[in-house]
Amino acid sequence: MSKETPCVAVCMIDPKTKLCFGCGRTLPEIARWHAMDSADRLAVMAHLPARMAEAGLTPVAAAPKRI
Repeated sequence: MSKETPCVAVCMIDPKTKLCFGCGRTLPEIARWHAMDSADRLAVMAHLPARMAEAGLTPVAAAPKRI
C-alpha cells in the first residue's frame, strides 16, 4: 500500500458509525480517494485516529501478506 493511504486491506464498514473498521474512512472518502490530491489525502489521514477513537472503534490489524 502507498504511504498516502490508510488502507490496511480490511474493508468492512461499521453499520453504526459508517466508518471502515480497517482505516476509519467513510465510503464517500474511499470512493474519491484516488481523485484527491496529496494534501487532501494527508489531511483526512491526520483525522482518522481521533475519528476512530471518538467512534469507539479500535483499528483492525492489517491483513497478513500472502507469500
